[in-house]
Amino acid sequence: MDKASLLLVDDDPLIGESLAFALAEDYEVTHAVDRASAVAKLRAGLQPDLALIDLGLPPVAHLPNEGFKLIGDLLAHAPQARILVLTGQNEESNARRARALGALELVPKPCEPDVLRGILARSLRSGTLTRRDDAEDVRALIGESPALRRLRSQIDLYAASSFPALVEGESGSGKERVAYSLHHLSPRAKEPYLALNCAAISPSLVEPTLFGYAKGAFTGAQTAKSGYFEDAAEGTLFLDEIGELPGELQAKLLRVLENGEYQRVGETQTRVSRARIVAATNRDLREEVKAGRFRSDLYHRLSVFTLGVPSLRDLGDDRLKLLDYYRALFAAKSGAKAFELDAPARARWLAYDFPGNVRELRNIVIRLTTKYAGYAVGIAELEAEFSPGGTDGRGDPLARARAELASGKPFSLDAALKSTEQAYLDAALEIAQGNISQAAKLLGVSRTTLYGRLESAGRSGAKMPASDSGDAQG
Repeated sequence: MDKASLLLVDDDPLIGESLAFALAEDYEVTHAVDRASAVAKLRAGLQPDLALIDLGLPPVAHLPNEGFKLIGDLLAHAPQARILVLTGQNEESNARRARALGALELVPKPCEPDVLRGILARSLRSGTLTRRDDAEDVRALIGESPALRRLRSQIDLYAASSFPALVEGESGSGKERVAYSLHHLSPRAKEPYLALNCAAISPSLVEPTLFGYAKGAFTGAQTAKSGYFEDAAEGTLFLDEIGELPGELQAKLLRVLENGEYQRVGETQTRVSRARIVAATNRDLREEVKAGRFRSDLYHRLSVFTLGVPSLRDLGDDRLKLLDYYRALFAAKSGAKAFELDAPARARWLAYDFPGNVRELRNIVIRLTTKYAGYAVGIAELEAEFSPGGTDGRGDPLARARAELASGKPFSLDAALKSTEQAYLDAALEIAQGNISQAAKLLGVSRTTLYGRLESAGRSGAKMPASDSGDAQG
């Protein structure tokens, strides 16, 4: 039997090499030391069954930013991969945020090889819960809130048209489901539906991928190959993350939208596309146009019809409908009994704002199904699955404090203040790109104070150099 493939990403050579050696008997292990090298392997064709990643990666290893970004890269390049996060003792809030972004499981460091093998095997078996099919995400627009009814009306109205459509919404809100619904409800439903994530492919490969190429057009082009426009025929071509399209290709895409004409790379023959273009973005393309990063004429061509996908926090009781839908779906897929939420937990579910939108909700249900199949889940178990960035949905600190204190669960003022402080430390270091002096200025403290705060927060990389003892405000 072929081994399952595992992408291991850790910049510590001792940990990386030890884990790769320990797991080599059971898995085809590919080791990367940072996000860039991991993405390069994914772009080269690696499609791992499992990904085991450390959050703290270069160039700023004491922050989780690169790890968070790598989770997004994995979702884009290898959506079938089950993502596991290596987490240290002081990184629980970061690990919870990673789960909100799409990680399936947490692996504590250090972890005994036998324990790790069990975690990996369990995650591999739960793959049926993470694989998507047409009956699940793509056609499921669950809910009856006014915002969702309005979206359905727009889909019904625009589906039969051949003009381009632009789908806007936050990450994880379900933009591809909307795009597929436009296709599925259109006269093109029996024609191909192709999707390309513009952010998940090397800029140098976007043009040959979209338009195809002739034999000998570039090194490695040993045969001619059709592109997405040609393969889509008279169906629908969905271009996700259109805001990431390189500037030179924006002009070529504009030409296709204007008259349907394009050429394969290395050819002079003009071909004609009859596919409908549906694009999606989580950026504000109007602001991108103002900033000169996106062509104004292309934006107007793409946005003949614009559909806004509401964020989950704006869907009210639909959050419970989605809970019940996915709860039943994943229980049926896994052959287990569905879990239940007790009354306080259901109330907390409605109060949570789901910063990761439907993707986060779905991942939470997967984890609860795996851990608590057939059991009642209380507020404590549910709270452990939420992202630390989530709120009570009102964005008001006083309202959030009232909700937390009235929830009946144990509360620690010291823990709450420490969590807030950590968020500001992370934000300042991120904005300052790891420059301690600049971060101290942003926070209005001395460098000495900042180093002390970082050390008390358990940041192993926070050591005061001999030359760094002055006041950042001086």
